[in-house]
Amino acid sequence: MPANWPNNELVKDHVIIPPATDVKTAEERLRQAKTGEIECYDWWLCHKKL
Repeated sequence: MPANWPNNELVKDHVIIPPATDVKTAEERLRQAKTGEIECYDWWLCHKKL
């Protein structure tokens, strides 16, 4: 994460998680999003608190 990471209205002070590289990881991301562990806009664009 860059030292001057923006605190903007889209991702706030969260960090972006790299995209899933396989189906199993994508499914796990969606499960985590449903439980509130992370926030996702789709399976490939997710972020979480640092």
